[in-house]
Amino acid sequence: MAEVEQKDTVVVGGGPGGYVAAIRASELGQKVTLIEKGDPGLGGVCLNVGCVPSKALIAAGHRLQEAKDSSTYGVSKTDATIDFKKTQEWKDKKVVDRMTRGVEMLLKKHKVEIINGEAILDNDHQLRVIKPGPKQFMDNDTGRTITWKNLILATGSRPVEIPHFKFEGRVIDSTGCLNLPEIPKELIVIGGGYIGSELAGAYANLGSHVTILEGLPSILNGFDDDMVKVVEKSMKKKGIDIITGAMAKNSEQDDSSVTVTYEVDGKEQTIKADYCMVSVGRKPNTDNFGLDMTSVELNDHHQVIVDQQGRTNVDGIWAIGDIVPGPALAHKAFFEAKTAAGAIAGKNTANDWVGVPAVCFTDPEMAEVGLNKEQAKEKGIEVATAQFPFAGNARAVSLDSPDGFVRLIYTKDEKNVVGAQIVGPGASDMAGELSLIVNCGMNVEDVDLTIHPHPTLNEPIQEAADIAMGFPTHI
Repeated sequence: MAEVEQKDTVVVGGGPGGYVAAIRASELGQKVTLIEKGDPGLGGVCLNVGCVPSKALIAAGHRLQEAKDSSTYGVSKTDATIDFKKTQEWKDKKVVDRMTRGVEMLLKKHKVEIINGEAILDNDHQLRVIKPGPKQFMDNDTGRTITWKNLILATGSRPVEIPHFKFEGRVIDSTGCLNLPEIPKELIVIGGGYIGSELAGAYANLGSHVTILEGLPSILNGFDDDMVKVVEKSMKKKGIDIITGAMAKNSEQDDSSVTVTYEVDGKEQTIKADYCMVSVGRKPNTDNFGLDMTSVELNDHHQVIVDQQGRTNVDGIWAIGDIVPGPALAHKAFFEAKTAAGAIAGKNTANDWVGVPAVCFTDPEMAEVGLNKEQAKEKGIEVATAQFPFAGNARAVSLDSPDGFVRLIYTKDEKNVVGAQIVGPGASDMAGELSLIVNCGMNVEDVDLTIHPHPTLNEPIQEAADIAMGFPTHI
């Protein structure tokens, strides 16, 4: 029988939540062990096969479009082409590999012990680390046995697979879509959420004809309709076909194509493409590492129930990231990681944010934080809105990107900002300022008195505050 190893703080999962928790716990004086099974590896889904590489492909698509036609700026049109193999090599080696090496370096710098293997929980106090990969029948290697003072679970999530669309061959998930060997002539995207819409736009810019099949009445569910309309306008300009109210029924494929059958208004139709990406959501990884052998409680969505510090109902076990309630976002996991590590160290930390910023890297980008108008109404909060268009912003116009707007949602009585939204150029980079405004409970006058440099894309934030104060300047 293997010797039981006693550890201080053990972190399971090396993704955005796990590696940040390990670093912060080490900084706070804890001796930390990080267990990572290697699929997808340190940095997790986001860094290896998710939000980071997808932004690299989005950037490549933008560069290609600019090279093909910048006649608006007086630049002559050229016959630009793309070497997609070289693009993929750049994405994998210069972006992903560089960032994952950085994570490993940071963990070593903070003297975090890294164990490569798969953690399997035996009970509330003990786990085993076994070799990753397929398990051999009658394998006598029971791995390393570990107990802990504190255990932080950060096992992440995985794509949802729907009936008749098994991820194999030319039916792919978002990971497969990011690693295609060639740019498809025809691409079907099932699911018009933020992942589906981002990759649809990326491949449309790279030269694919894209069809989005969305079961709901609109793509990008959760964002306000007037924000979505700005993105839809851009998508249609790129030639993207958007079919809403469409339920995917079946797929058939051969060596060169896939045919998808879907239903709209009770009628079945088919569409053929080189690849079909299914992106209809993600499910928490709470079902594959022995959590059912513990007393840890889950909710109806198979997420771990935690308090404001990430503490589960089992003493010494904590959970963060995609396996706990809330949006499955890397920056949420970052925050929760620091909170849990701090709480273990006795700090008065808490996940007490007012709103987590959400960003969608479509064309144009979208960002929001806090409450929208309908959510405020549901909470019984009387609000007003102030909105400024990018068409009135000199920087946006000079970038030939005048579509979209900035909107502040604030209380009618004291004019405290409870929500904010942007659809337009640079929205992702401005989301941080919106988050600061909302989470600090700033008044519109506070925003109005904050001097924004001119000409910049974030001036419409101040302009919207001007409007809220009743003294609009540029509208």
